[in-house]
Amino acid sequence: MNDLTLIIPAKNESESLPQVIDDLKSLDCQIKVSLKNNDITTIKSIENKNVEIFYQPGIGYGNSLKEAINDCKTKYFCIFNADGSFDQKDLHQMYKLMKENDFVYTSRYENEGGSEDDTIITFIGNKFFSKLGEFLFSLKINDILYTYLMGNTSSFKSLNIQSNDFRFCVELPIKMQLLSMKYTSIPSYEKKRIAGKKKVNAFIDGFLILTEMIKLFLIFKIFRNKTIN
Repeated sequence: MNDLTLIIPAKNESESLPQVIDDLKSLDCQIKVSLKNNDITTIKSIENKNVEIFYQPGIGYGNSLKEAINDCKTKYFCIFNADGSFDQKDLHQMYKLMKENDFVYTSRYENEGGSEDDTIITFIGNKFFSKLGEFLFSLKINDILYTYLMGNTSSFKSLNIQSNDFRFCVELPIKMQLLSMKYTSIPSYEKKRIAGKKKVNAFIDGFLILTEMIKLFLIFKIFRNKTIN
């Protein structure tokens, strides 16, 4: 998997990030940690880990991801959480499926999937947005806000992702679907995070995600805009 880069958004994840990196070191792939240059504690926690540190130019979860992926030099990338909740055993299956797909998603809600970190609010929200994505865009992803995914770097760059916050989570699959890219999904088990707490505000981010989906529906389905931007 030497043509794969793991993209790790790591804002304020100094307690868990060193262990996550140590656990990934046995894999034959690149590791790129994405954070702000003023996140000194997190930076110091991995200064001896021999991984690439990417300093995001803007603010927000989406900015951290899209800028790091756009900077990626390998054929494939995979978003991997810094909190230890993603199961690295899924990486090999995802990588194999990339030969026939532009993106491979994971789902906690498929058979053999599950979560130790999901709450009733995030569960309901995720189910709602997944169903809305299916209704508005015919998306076949049942865990749309779960960002454990692998993708073709060139395919990602062609989507011209704009979101700098958690709207990234829906802009990516919607534009992917609009361009008729190939994708699939596998079950995954989300482990309890090693340390820290979720950075998602269920109500504020949920509202932003809803408005993003409506905006994209109006632009591409109602007004029939053919240009992805």
